[in-house]
Amino acid sequence: MDPLALVGHTPLVELAHCSPKPGVRFFAKLEGQNPTGSIKDRIVAYLIEQARASGRLRPGQEIVEATTGNTGIALAMLGRRLGHPVRLVVPETVFPDVARVLKVYGANIEWADGQLGIKSAQETARRIAEQDGAYLLNQFASPDNPRCHYETTAVEILNDCPQVDVLVSGLGTGGTIMGIGRRLKAVNPTVQLVAAEPHPGEQLQGLRSMADGFHPPILDLALLDSKILVTTASAFRAVHELLGREGLLVGPSSGAVMYAALKVAQRLESGNVVLIFADSGWKYVTSPAFQPDQFPADEAALDDVMWW
Repeated sequence: MDPLALVGHTPLVELAHCSPKPGVRFFAKLEGQNPTGSIKDRIVAYLIEQARASGRLRPGQEIVEATTGNTGIALAMLGRRLGHPVRLVVPETVFPDVARVLKVYGANIEWADGQLGIKSAQETARRIAEQDGAYLLNQFASPDNPRCHYETTAVEILNDCPQVDVLVSGLGTGGTIMGIGRRLKAVNPTVQLVAAEPHPGEQLQGLRSMADGFHPPILDLALLDSKILVTTASAFRAVHELLGREGLLVGPSSGAVMYAALKVAQRLESGNVVLIFADSGWKYVTSPAFQPDQFPADEAALDDVMWW
């Protein structure tokens, strides 16, 4: 079997020990089951495939992208598999274990000022593409990002759970909730699309606060039914609870989604809630998410690192 065939087709599992009400059922899409452990394998494979098919990406051409972690890991793996050198522009505040994984996969890393955020890293990546002739993957603006989820992730969800009443997903590039959400609404116009978003100024593992001034071009806020703000500490606590209740080792963004889903459940009498767990937790086992007794006294200190 070609390793690329392992991308996608992830399980949808019921979280029987997490729902607060008998009539509300939680189902988690475990995207950590992808080859490099995150949902980003899907979009990177799809974006590369579309770019190669259209001739925009030449054989052996370098690919450049701004990333805070999972997209870079997926790109480093797939670039090596498909014969494309990979250069990543990474904020200095990225979680250290993520940087180590990127180096193991052989990616070339250019560090960006963490205080300037992902927008500055994007500008650097765009400049590299223009000056050096590298291909810019451009996950934040490419319509192939949500299209990937419309054509793959959403179809898998509907095959496993034909009646979806609420979708809860983290708000990052916007591609996941836009792509899945449009497909779900085409089947059931009453489905609620709920985004888990970090509080302004907080560095919650690849999720973005719209209040921080960066609005991904592929994100249409009008499609959303609700946004729920989540602190880093709340996300970490939810990660710890998921491990204890379900035995699932998931990343901090999944904790944010879990927290948001519990808030949504307070407003429901019954229904099926699908949660997108974007990555597994193996990259974060040395983080406070799995050591709650070591949370700093000032929990705001958790927001000094991009946990993604």
